Amino acid sequence: MSEKKIERRVFLLSSGLACTALGLSPGSSAASLTGAAHSAADVTNHEMPPTDKGCAARVNPVVKLTADYVVVGGGVAGTCSAITAARAGLKVILVQDRPVLGGNASSEIRLWVLGATAHMGNNNRWAREGGVHEEIIVENLFRNKEGNSIFFDALLLEKVWAEPNITLLLNTAVDNLVMDAPDRIGKVSAYCSQNSTRYELSAPLYCDTSGDGILGFLSGAAFRMGAESAEEFGEKFIMPPDYGNLLGHSMYFYSKDAGRPVKYVAPAFALKDIPKHVPHYKRIQRDSSGCRLWWLEWGDELDRVFDSEKIKEELWKVVYGVWDYIKNSGTFENVDNLTLEWVSTIPGKRESRRFEGDYILKQQDVLGQVPFEDAIAHGGWAIDLHPGKGVYSQYPCCTQYHGKGVYTIPYRSIYSRNISNLFFGGRLISVSHVAFGSTRVISTGTLCAQAAALAATICLKHGLTPREIFAQGHVKTLQQMLQQTGQYIPTQQLVQSADLLGKAKIVPSSTMGLEELPPSDDVRRRLDMNCAMLLPFVQGKIPQLTFEVLAAKATDFEVELCVSSRKGNFTPDVVLVSRRIPVQAGTQSVTVDFELELDAPRYGLVILKKNPGVSVPQSEFRMTGILSVFHRGTQSRNDQYGIEEIPMYTPGRRPAGKNIACRFSPPLGGFGVEQMRRGIYRPAADSANAWIASVSDEAPKLEAKWDSPQTIRRIVLWFDTDFDHPMESCLYGHPEDVVPFCVQRFRIADDQGRVVYETSDNHHSRCEIRLDEPVRTSALTLELHSANGGIPVSLLGWQVFG
Repeated sequence: MSEKKIERRVFLLSSGLACTALGLSPGSSAASLTGAAHSAADVTNHEMPPTDKGCAARVNPVVKLTADYVVVGGGVAGTCSAITAARAGLKVILVQDRPVLGGNASSEIRLWVLGATAHMGNNNRWAREGGVHEEIIVENLFRNKEGNSIFFDALLLEKVWAEPNITLLLNTAVDNLVMDAPDRIGKVSAYCSQNSTRYELSAPLYCDTSGDGILGFLSGAAFRMGAESAEEFGEKFIMPPDYGNLLGHSMYFYSKDAGRPVKYVAPAFALKDIPKHVPHYKRIQRDSSGCRLWWLEWGDELDRVFDSEKIKEELWKVVYGVWDYIKNSGTFENVDNLTLEWVSTIPGKRESRRFEGDYILKQQDVLGQVPFEDAIAHGGWAIDLHPGKGVYSQYPCCTQYHGKGVYTIPYRSIYSRNISNLFFGGRLISVSHVAFGSTRVISTGTLCAQAAALAATICLKHGLTPREIFAQGHVKTLQQMLQQTGQYIPTQQLVQSADLLGKAKIVPSSTMGLEELPPSDDVRRRLDMNCAMLLPFVQGKIPQLTFEVLAAKATDFEVELCVSSRKGNFTPDVVLVSRRIPVQAGTQSVTVDFELELDAPRYGLVILKKNPGVSVPQSEFRMTGILSVFHRGTQSRNDQYGIEEIPMYTPGRRPAGKNIACRFSPPLGGFGVEQMRRGIYRPAADSANAWIASVSDEAPKLEAKWDSPQTIRRIVLWFDTDFDHPMESCLYGHPEDVVPFCVQRFRIADDQGRVVYETSDNHHSRCEIRLDEPVRTSALTLELHSANGGIPVSLLGWQVFG
């Protein structure tokens, strides 16, 4: 694109009259016009037009900013990418065309942040995303467990403003750019409607997380829009021609009880006769609100970018018509006091452009869980396709198919194949339409954007393009950098060669040997479905398990030991041992001996088979790495679409989902300090990956000892914030503001007993401590205190650096 397409008129702010017109005192400097938000970027010019009385025409000011990394799009993905890059030392400009950060998760649209955990509705255990994303979601839980979207807006803004390396431009829309070369973006032009200012932004590297891909589109980056044919990639999940090629937009609304009768007169444009026009009108419920009515969706065959305003107008008709139906049709009871509190003014967009990288992720990669050597992120949402006609379609509102576990996303899918300095994040990454059905969700796209941020640091350090990171073998470095920030990459382990604990002896005050999940008084579980315990077994003989069984009549008590056919999955698709044990009417102890030895550690599912005449005690006792799950149904096999049959064993949300009481003989092990050295900071694959103190340990602690004194400047601790919990950012409420497994109070002391660091209010997964002054010591003692009585103290990782 020619530079001539950007009008760059620069004038000197030279008169008091001009200052007065701008609301400034005469003599104000150009720098004062930029404000604190511009502090991170280099301001090369900020000049204003004169206000000569004889001037017939005026132009708006132009501000030129330079940085290391420009992120276009301030949704959750762009926000996390900017913070990740800024913390790594880059000067970052974050450009957002809306007045708030958060994109679809903001108070403007109010979709929850979600990803691989899928509302705990599939077999993806402990799959919540990490890195800055994790930090924000856990902090939101702490401040905002009720799920207020306004509070989430403020949290994102706080996190960005806390980073001195970020220049934030809100209400600023990118509308043009200049190319340095046919394959390289030179500078970007953006306009802020609120301060009538045009910005020229320059950086060696750019990341497009804008949803519609404005930067990629203007630069000429290769992209796709719509569904591919079955022949192109050999995908089977191809919908019929009349299904539609693109997912639609949705419009959300909220209602509230006003405490007194409130009438509603629908606007003239509201959709009339909802049962006639909306095939799935029976899904409308009186108490539905926000994104629980996600299926109020539409787009038909319109262009999802250039026709977006037309789509919005149609959705407004639908929303106001649906509310008229709820209030005035006579179909619903107790609606007199309800009022329409909020309707979104912009639609939530699902799909528009998808940009091409050096690899296009497809259905087979998602469902087949292809192990990419350049994996930088993971996903786990179902492949979830919606009909283009949305609310007006006769098709089901969505068609979802799950995989047996989480999948990985390759680095080659997050940069442009033909623009040499352009990364992608959010829903813009390089995927087919079918794979997009899974990767499009907020948390998954955020992981990709975080990976782009750290890839940018490697590019700048070594003078590389994004493509050359893969071509020249720097992906392993990127993977390690991501894991150091807390980003989880399945199949990858963090190796910290500089970790001083690698040459220390770690002595625990105690180590858990789980003898019993003790029964709770009068709390029993009827086996009205298959009920199971997900347990980490060590190498060797499986312990015997004893249950207190209450049978209404003489029957059989059936128990299975199942594992997954694939390492890292938790889908119980392989039965190792089955036991059928006769029981009499009444209560009795039943011991199950699977008589099986494992050749390696692994998770197993002990399933108590459905028998409504049998019940077992439940246990209030909870601990890291152990979980009860229940058979909620089975995904049917569909050979036409290439879908496998999958039994779904899912947990209950706290305070539900109590464990099944049982005794272990010998005690269940695998909770020693060596688990913290594995470089996987969550339960996964074959282990709880945690040191867990004994239940009886009243003063849990770990002592690290070295043969000689060490100089210590930084300490990192990894805690259990229940990575199985989705922590939706809005609408879903949560039972606690601090996850009960998380250690809130801890203290670190040196070999003389001097306190190096202590806190009583930790609630995060990863706690990094940078000491004001280095400490010289031959030992460190870490004292950990449980704030949740009855839950044993656990620690997923401990690292010490000089």
